[in-house]
Amino acid sequence: MSPSVFRPLLLFVLCATTLHSVLAASSFAGSSLYYAAGLSDNEADTLLQGLQSADMKVMRVWLDGIGNSVKGTQTTAIPDLEPSSVCNGNDSCYNDTVLKRMDNFMVKAHSYGVKLLISMHSFNALEGGDVYGKKYGVDNFYSQPGPQQAFDARIKHVLNHNHTTLGKPWKELSDYVFAFEPENESMIGKGEGFVKSHTSWQCDRATTVKGELGDNSGILVTTGGESWLSESVQDAWLKCPALDIISIHAYGAGDLTEAALTPYVKKAQSAGKKLLLEEWGACYFSTSNNDCPTGGVLNSQTRNNNLQKWASAITAAGIPWLYWQVLPNKDPHYGYDYEIAVNSDPSWGALKSAAQAAGKAQAAFDYSANILQTPSQ
Repeated sequence: MSPSVFRPLLLFVLCATTLHSVLAASSFAGSSLYYAAGLSDNEADTLLQGLQSADMKVMRVWLDGIGNSVKGTQTTAIPDLEPSSVCNGNDSCYNDTVLKRMDNFMVKAHSYGVKLLISMHSFNALEGGDVYGKKYGVDNFYSQPGPQQAFDARIKHVLNHNHTTLGKPWKELSDYVFAFEPENESMIGKGEGFVKSHTSWQCDRATTVKGELGDNSGILVTTGGESWLSESVQDAWLKCPALDIISIHAYGAGDLTEAALTPYVKKAQSAGKKLLLEEWGACYFSTSNNDCPTGGVLNSQTRNNNLQKWASAITAAGIPWLYWQVLPNKDPHYGYDYEIAVNSDPSWGALKSAAQAAGKAQAAFDYSANILQTPSQ
């Protein structure tokens, strides 16, 4: 065969092999629990055993301070990482209690085959008047250089926290950490116009994270989602070199269809990015799914049908997903209730089945190097 014929053939084979490896990559499911650092050992075991039984691979956690009772869970109260002032890199100013508690939790999660997606701050805390909200205000936090410099210092402090038992900084713990995100739902309360005009904030923070991790850390960098599908996937973020994942938060039924999701899958693939449906849920109440403050109780079978329909659509679109949220205790059904209690909830079986199905499906993105494989795999 002449070289002129061989080269195009070789290129075709290489491209086909690469395409097959992406198409053959398994999907996965997981969940969130924003107050995981406050769990007792027994509750952590109960939760993680349940996630393992559902073949859930990733759990999303936050580093905000928490009280001593959340969603009916009796938790250990934890102060904010920056409890009284913006620390701006002064290590003696940070209260590392939440990081040390998370040290223990990530080791336990790993023993159940689960990696952590760690959100280093939340819009909820900012809007609620934490040290950044009080000093800078919400708008200035995203638009002025001073607060961004101070927040970058927080990011570096977290990534360089030396694990209390593993003896390495978090930025080197790719066996335990799936991804880092600078902030949950940055700018979510400001409207899509504000998000579009401040997209550089997300890319700049991702650049700070990637600068600490390096290019070959084995840990991914992600956005923290927005209000709905289109707001979550900004063109500027698809072009940001430091972002590996564009995370989607979507609760509206119209967003949770294969037809709605597929165009965004194609956009992400074209840009060389991954997608993760990082937050979605099935409302416990008989309201619109994306407006779930309180209301009449939805029939369990109807809720389960919703859950399985939407999970199937997300999986069919080729996007791995994390459910909001799985609880270790009986769900008290507070407002905005998407939660499902592990084992005891009438909807746990439906969620477990959907998660197991996701793990057997093909994904549009290859995460195989970033999740813990079960022995059978």
